[in-house]
Amino acid sequence: MSSMGPMPPQHDFSTPLLRVFVEVARLGSFTAAAPALGYTQSAVSRQISTLEDEAGTALFDRLPRGVRLTEPGRRLLIHAEAVLDRLDAARRELTDLRELATGRLRVAAFATADAALVPQAIATFQHRHPEVTVTLREGFTPGLLELLGSGDADVAVVSYPTVQHLDGFDLRKICDDFMYVALPPDHRLAGKRQLRLTDLQDEEWIAGSSRPEDTLISACLRTGFQPRIGFVARDWIAKQGFVAAGIGITLIPSLAVDAVRRDVKLALIHPDDIPPRQVYSATTRGISASPAARAFLEVLHDRA
Repeated sequence: MSSMGPMPPQHDFSTPLLRVFVEVARLGSFTAAAPALGYTQSAVSRQISTLEDEAGTALFDRLPRGVRLTEPGRRLLIHAEAVLDRLDAARRELTDLRELATGRLRVAAFATADAALVPQAIATFQHRHPEVTVTLREGFTPGLLELLGSGDADVAVVSYPTVQHLDGFDLRKICDDFMYVALPPDHRLAGKRQLRLTDLQDEEWIAGSSRPEDTLISACLRTGFQPRIGFVARDWIAKQGFVAAGIGITLIPSLAVDAVRRDVKLALIHPDDIPPRQVYSATTRGISASPAARAFLEVLHDRA
């Protein structure tokens, strides 16, 4: 039967012991290190003895006046200083993250929210916290929730009824997004503050797709309203260009009203015809929001 030799000592150098060790090595004396550390001389001596027991060797030669590092002590000092430097750097970094002096913020939002709401919130956030790096990804609500779920976004701005799968996410309502119709400046209905869909039944529409169910106009379909799509233009600027030229009309969410060109007239669609979309901020349930994400959410909801 073979016998195993003695197990090598398992060193467990705690941070407090390493700090005492480094300070004694720096000052060359237990007595000098004691007030610098806030300990008594006997407490410093005991902690060095404990560290030497863990190391399995003497770390200091005791001299008539002070102490001097042994060769194992000199080797340990190199590593102790490196460990303490890394821990100090980690503490500084965590403090900076907590105080938003560094870090990142990854925002995801649907296109209409990027017309004014999200840019204004980001601008306010960057003014308050210029050292935090902010990135933005745009997409449809299901894709935005996927980004959150995979950890590729910290905060998402999403819309309902587009939201379908809410499990695993915490939603906080930002606002209601009402729908406006954009009209040419000389249109017969220009100047009206509110319209019904029946007022627009003979109009030609500019839409993002030839299929009404794939566009903002889909909200009209539940009332039986069938829009006649004349031109397809996916870009917001292009849609407004067609409207300004008198070619047709298009829908503009209230979130995008601030970005509408001046030669286009707007009228609110009655909410009974097109109910407002509900806009939410979304975070991943069970995941602690970063200090930057919490600060951005505060800005986002304050602006709304």
